[in-house]
Amino acid sequence: MSCPFNGGPSRLGGDDLPEEGMMYGEYLMLDKVLNAQRLVSETTGGKVHDEHLFIITHQAYELWFKQILYEFDSIRDLFKADCIEESRTLEIVKRLNRIVLILKLLNEQIPILETMTPLDFMEFRMHLAPASGFQSLQFRLMENKLGVKMEHRVKYNQNYSVVFGQDPTAVEKIMESHKESSLLDLVQKWLERTPGLEEDGFNFWGKFKESVDKFLEHEHEEAMKEPDLSRRNYRLMDIEMRRGVYNSIFDSASHEALVMRGDRRFSHKALQGAIMITFYRDEPRFSQPHQILVLLTDIDSLITKWRYNHVTMVQRMLGSQQLGTGGSSGYQYLRSTLSDRYKVFLDLFNLSTFLIPRHWIPPLDTKLNWSFNAPSAPSLK
Repeated sequence: MSCPFNGGPSRLGGDDLPEEGMMYGEYLMLDKVLNAQRLVSETTGGKVHDEHLFIITHQAYELWFKQILYEFDSIRDLFKADCIEESRTLEIVKRLNRIVLILKLLNEQIPILETMTPLDFMEFRMHLAPASGFQSLQFRLMENKLGVKMEHRVKYNQNYSVVFGQDPTAVEKIMESHKESSLLDLVQKWLERTPGLEEDGFNFWGKFKESVDKFLEHEHEEAMKEPDLSRRNYRLMDIEMRRGVYNSIFDSASHEALVMRGDRRFSHKALQGAIMITFYRDEPRFSQPHQILVLLTDIDSLITKWRYNHVTMVQRMLGSQQLGTGGSSGYQYLRSTLSDRYKVFLDLFNLSTFLIPRHWIPPLDTKLNWSFNAPSAPSLK
């Protein structure tokens, strides 16, 4: 089999013109892509060399954003199934991993942009206003499809009509993305169906609570043996603090209060599923689901890292007082997006809070400990 871009039998005629099919440049529409760099400085009194780099870098970002959106849409479709078979789980892992690698690449592009000095940027910045990266429709759609809630955005970030007022189509697409099930919504429903949570079955949650009670009681007994009074009191205080943390997940009302406050995202049942998968991640049946949780955390981390790198670059280029080109407060606004309110899978970051030593983890029922490859194994829902 010949490769169309790397040799193989020629399909060119005597005049070296293609008889059939497309050439490399035609297939990739390079005439449009490579001629899509319009230097505004060139039309307003003097070409600024570094504007070309600025445009190329941001166009590259937008192309990769488009690919991420393409992957998000396909992953959401896979999660919409009532029963996710092994082949689908593997495909989800593959596509999530692809997004992780793209986001790593996007973070690595920032140092290239930073080869432009603040003085270089100042030469053409005046020509950009009111254009701004804040107006990236695709990045906003990425956030919405991932699961960033409107109520978690900073105030300025909520007013779409101000940012996209001249583009009603953009506002329409953003509002439509709010109506769709986000990846957070679909992952939550998937976690709620984790096998082993049923009270009339394995009843993981009941067993986990019992193990926590025994573990804390054991720790209390060991602390009481401490001869040094100050160290004993410190250990007892630490145990009570941990007891309060565990109670915040065992008491559904406490959990819901934390959700309302914005400190948690998952439903109570979904959090139970995430904890169970984390505990039994080394078991064949829970290995792939655990990979999904890790990759979702990686995506959240890398987007946060991209925001941070962007913030530091903006501060380097503009300082901390100037307004952004799109009318935002520039550095001050961007810095506000680094808080946990913009983390979609916040609960996955905090799962280690609820761990207990391995020997206290309830043994997994053999009925649940099936490999996906076993012919009689039920599919993970």
